[in-house]
Amino acid sequence: MTVGIFDSGLGGLTVLEAARQRLPEVDFLYLGDSANAPYGVRDADDVFELTQKAVKRLWDSGCDLVILACNTASAAALRRMQEGGLPEGKRVLGVFVPLIEALTERQWGDNSPPREVAVKHVALFATPATVASRAFQRELAFRAIGVDVEAQACGGVVDAIEDGDMILAEALVRSHVEALKRKMPNPQAAVLGCTHYPLMEKTFQDALGPDVQVFSQANLVAESLADYLARHSDMLGDGPAGYLTTGDPRRVSDRATQFLRRQITFEAA
Repeated sequence: MTVGIFDSGLGGLTVLEAARQRLPEVDFLYLGDSANAPYGVRDADDVFELTQKAVKRLWDSGCDLVILACNTASAAALRRMQEGGLPEGKRVLGVFVPLIEALTERQWGDNSPPREVAVKHVALFATPATVASRAFQRELAFRAIGVDVEAQACGGVVDAIEDGDMILAEALVRSHVEALKRKMPNPQAAVLGCTHYPLMEKTFQDALGPDVQVFSQANLVAESLADYLARHSDMLGDGPAGYLTTGDPRRVSDRATQFLRRQITFEAA
């Protein structure tokens, strides 16, 4: 009973850990494309090609369902993959959906017209590619009206996290929050639109202040996955569990172990 989880690097491990806690009976096969990370500075066509290749690798390993635990991949590749037609019995899901469900307090299957919601001023922190795609704003507009979204491209944060330089990552986060506040002084909510960013959630919250509700993806995605599998139990594949990387397995294993504070061993994809 295996589900595939894909990320451009190590950020998707935050989703994997939350999914494991929520669904202990499910096995997961994780693939990180560390050789090509970060995706957030690549163009949309490049991200699409890399994502498609990685998802096929997971499909070929027996994962019928693959979660794109990468906002950049979800923004640039998910809709294009779905519209291009998926192989029979295969599915790909992204990470925007659970965020927007939580923000708008409505289920994704609710196709009623967009309506006003309680939160009016939202700060979006994401990679440059995700911000440029405007995918979050586009999907949100299908569900809600009257929401002002101010996006801040957080250049350098993913690179610092992948390199294990958390001091630099913290400094960059505080700088990006200050830049956002110059454009939107009083956001009501903040969306951490990259699966690397939960590793810096406390820094985001401290910089934003206690009155700002921070939406972090890992637990939201895990809960949404549990709901999806309850309705589509046939999507559980039969592939092996484990960790795969396109990068140097030893280096990636060391970084992952540092992030999760337990031994993680990657193998070459």
